[in-house]
Amino acid sequence: MDAREKIRNLMEQRGWTEYRLAQASGLSQSTISNIFNRNTLPSLATLESICAGFGITLAQFFAEGRLVELTEEQQRMFDMWSSLSKKQKDALAILIAAMKDSGQGN
Repeated sequence: MDAREKIRNLMEQRGWTEYRLAQASGLSQSTISNIFNRNTLPSLATLESICAGFGITLAQFFAEGRLVELTEEQQRMFDMWSSLSKKQKDALAILIAAMKDSGQGN
């Protein structure tokens, strides 16, 4: 999978538009648009900004399958998650799904 396809997949998973990605990454909408409309490959700096917008690392972006590295925020969340009981994890999963479905997670 090339970088453009991976970015597009991550956008689709989140329900993001090019404009939303531009906002999250701090890049101009024309930069994001050029990646897709002109088949421009993003520079490393652009890709780092895009990854930051998605809340992932470059290692995660390029990883196939499981995550190879967690951001500090993800590690903190994972550590808290790991200390919960099964019942608490189930309740939290329901809450997160409800927040995502209502658009509050964006």
